[in-house]
Amino acid sequence: MTSTGCINVTLCHPRPSSGQCPNQAVVVRSPGLFLAKDIPPNHVLIEVDRFGFSANNVTYQALGEAPHFRYFDFHPAPTVGDVSAQTHGVIPVWGFGTVVTSTHAKIASGERVYGYFAPTRYLLLPVSPSDVNKFAFFVPRPHLPADRRPYNQITRCEADPLYNPSTVAEDLTMLYRPLFWTSFWCEDWLNSTDYRGGASRVLLSSASSKTAFCLAYLINKRVSQATGPIARSRKVIGLTSKKNLEFTKRLGLYDEVLEYDSFTSSAAMHLADEKWVYVDVAGNDSLNAKIFAHFESSVQPNMVACIALGLTNLSPAADDASSTKWSKNDFSDKPGMSSVDKKIPEVEQFFMPEWLVVRKHQLSVSEIAKLQKDAWTGLMQDCLGWGVNLRRVRGPEEVKKAYADVVRTGIPPHEGFIWTLWEDDEEHVRSRL
Repeated sequence: MTSTGCINVTLCHPRPSSGQCPNQAVVVRSPGLFLAKDIPPNHVLIEVDRFGFSANNVTYQALGEAPHFRYFDFHPAPTVGDVSAQTHGVIPVWGFGTVVTSTHAKIASGERVYGYFAPTRYLLLPVSPSDVNKFAFFVPRPHLPADRRPYNQITRCEADPLYNPSTVAEDLTMLYRPLFWTSFWCEDWLNSTDYRGGASRVLLSSASSKTAFCLAYLINKRVSQATGPIARSRKVIGLTSKKNLEFTKRLGLYDEVLEYDSFTSSAAMHLADEKWVYVDVAGNDSLNAKIFAHFESSVQPNMVACIALGLTNLSPAADDASSTKWSKNDFSDKPGMSSVDKKIPEVEQFFMPEWLVVRKHQLSVSEIAKLQKDAWTGLMQDCLGWGVNLRRVRGPEEVKKAYADVVRTGIPPHEGFIWTLWEDDEEHVRSRL
C-alpha cells in the first residue's frame, strides 16, 4: 500500500460551461496512491470500494454548475491532459471505503467509512482538525454554504448505529440512505404543519422513483400512527408513466396509482372538499402545467401546498438544469394556464440541509438519532419486499457503459445500481467486494 506507481481511476463529465457534451463520460487515469510522507497533515486517503448510482446522481450532475447547488464543487476533477477542474466535473456519489492512510491524529488507517465520495478508486480528503468525533469526521469546504455540512460528513462505520457490515446491507445503504433521508425529513417537514393545515390527499409525481415511493412509505407510516380523523384518512396518490405503472402498483405503497396521460379521468382527482398537497419529484414542466390546470378549475378540490422535492425527469445534462426553483407563474403562458393566481399556492422548494438546521435547534442529538434509527430499521426490513433488484457493475469501462445506458434509457425503477471502478478482487487489493 506504499507504492507510488498505482494509478487512480475517476469517472468525470464535461461541464456544460465547457461547450462539450456533458453526457460523454470519460475515465481519467492519474497517479492515485501516495506515500504517507506525501500526504499533507490532517488528510485521509480513502480506498473507495463501491458506490450507488440513482436518479439522485443524475440530479447532481444536471445541477453541477447551478449556483444554488454547485454539486461539481465537492470533488475537483483530476488534471490530466485535456481534463481539469475547469473543464470537467465529478458527480458526487454515496459509497463505502476504507481509510488506507491517515495523517490525522484521531483517525486510524483501516477504518471503514461511508460518505459523499467521488466515483473513483482513491479519494484524498482534508479533515477539519477539530471537527472529529466518535461517529464522524468532516471535510472542510469553506467555498460552499454552511448548510452543506451533512454532505461533508464522513461516517465512521464502527460507531454508526445504522451500520451493518454485510455486503447486501452496505448495498442497500448506498441505494436507499441518501434518498431515504431526503424523503424522511421532507415528511417530517410536512408533518410539522400537519400537512399544511390538515390536507387529506398527497399527490406525488415520479411515483416509481425511490425518493417518491420512500416518501409514500413514510406518509403511510405516519397514517398508521395517527390519532386525528383527517390524518387517519390521508391518502397517497402516485403519478407515473405507463411503462412503470405495474411496478409502482406492486410496491403496495400508494392508495392509487395513475398514469400521467389520464390521471384527470380518475374519480380520485375529483373528490369534493378535499385539501391536497402536491409533491413534485419529477420536475417536469409540461406535467406540472397539466396538474396546475386541473386544480385551477373552480370545481376541483383545493391544492394547499405545492412542493418541489426532486428532478427525477432530468437527463444527466438537462438544458434547463440551472432553473432550480420554478414558480406557478412559470406556467401562466402554457395551454390551460391562463389564470393560476386563485387556487395554486406558491411553489416551495424542500432542501434537506436547511430543514435539518431547524430541527437541530428543536430536537436533541439523541432524539434525532432515535428517530433515524427507528425509521432506518423499519426500512431495512420492509424494502426487501418491494421488488427492487441490485445490479452490480464492475470496472471502469463497464461503469462507463452503464452510465451511457442511463443516458439512453434512464434508470429502471426496479433496479438499484451498485458500481465499482475496480475490475476484480485481485486488482482491488483490499478485496472488499
